[in-house]
Amino acid sequence: MGQLFIDGIKSFAGSTGLARIFAATSSSAFAVNGIDAGVIIMICIACVLLYLAIVKQFEPLLLLPIAFGMLLTNLPGAGVFHAEFFTGEDAIKNGLDFGKILHDGGLLDLLYLGVKLGIYPPLIFLGIGAMTDFSPLIANPKSLLLGAAAQLGVFTAFLGALLLGFTIPEAMSIGIIGGADGPTAIFVTKTLAAHLLPAIAIAAYSYMALIPIIQPPIMKAFTTKKERSIKMEQLRPVSKTEKILFPIVVTIIVALFVPDAVSLVGTLMLGNLFKETGVADRLSKTAQNELMNIITIFLGVTVGATATADMFLRPQTLFIIVLGLVAFAFSTFGGIMLGKLMCKLTGGKINPLIGSAGVSAVPMAARVSQTVGQKENPTNYLLMHAMGPNVAGVIGSAVAAGVFLSLAKLFI
Repeated sequence: MGQLFIDGIKSFAGSTGLARIFAATSSSAFAVNGIDAGVIIMICIACVLLYLAIVKQFEPLLLLPIAFGMLLTNLPGAGVFHAEFFTGEDAIKNGLDFGKILHDGGLLDLLYLGVKLGIYPPLIFLGIGAMTDFSPLIANPKSLLLGAAAQLGVFTAFLGALLLGFTIPEAMSIGIIGGADGPTAIFVTKTLAAHLLPAIAIAAYSYMALIPIIQPPIMKAFTTKKERSIKMEQLRPVSKTEKILFPIVVTIIVALFVPDAVSLVGTLMLGNLFKETGVADRLSKTAQNELMNIITIFLGVTVGATATADMFLRPQTLFIIVLGLVAFAFSTFGGIMLGKLMCKLTGGKINPLIGSAGVSAVPMAARVSQTVGQKENPTNYLLMHAMGPNVAGVIGSAVAAGVFLSLAKLFI
């Protein structure tokens, strides 16, 4: 009886997470003197991200669940997520084994199906559409060009990734970081390069949170004090009819030219239609609040759960982080340069600063334009003018994603 008790204690001790950390086999890629260094490093990274989300409040609504998902998946022995169900050799060769996932999978495995099947990003876009006012874009259609110019970083990062040896589908996934749109980056990556999802998602959301730090130096470097001080005329009023027709027309146009972008653009415009018609207030409020919050939790935790040591601690991750920064910088640069050109063509009526808001981070990028402009001229109010390129950037990044998804079919 005593021996049985002792054996039970030994068995329990050997099954603890602490024992697993200090019992790494030599076959483990991160084993150091019998210690699983990979687990320790990933737990530390998760704690740093939790600190940034909670204390520094860097994009906390998404960074917090992503960081905690990363913590959960790297706790030794917890078994809350099985990456091999989705990215293992069997999954790649034969497709998802839904029977095995339902029978042997944990909660996060089941929730991750929403990412793998492309369900969560369009639902996020539904909520974004219900919260977005397209009036500034409708009142000033030229701002659509600024949103397009700010996609320069997407194609710059794409080319940079190719030069660094990434495959074309991988480079396309990395390039989308430049759109400053987390859901779009996830939507493209889960289809083209699922093994890069942890690094790309974390890079995208981290840089989105750092926009107030990344953009101002670039904006000041490529504009003059005189340009930053330009006051723009008040936008014209937009009728309700225009607001209702806009999402319908945009959806039709996108479907005709880039059908692969419809799942994102279509849900974005549907959410906006809920808001603008005034006949579906309950649906609009649900999309903005309950649905958006639920999907954000599911998306963040499950994307974070993919960030295991084997998937995240690679040289590729460092390349992706650097390329993400380059992409954001070039996207800001592209919007600013077109803004300067439009300023000259209109005789100084357009403040180039609003071009930097062409990235998709709504409304953060527009607020940065407002802040930088007001520092030069306290009476300058650029926020609503910057919202035009900002919401155009959301459409632009979704269209860029559709183009990549369409072209990727030639290489997969």
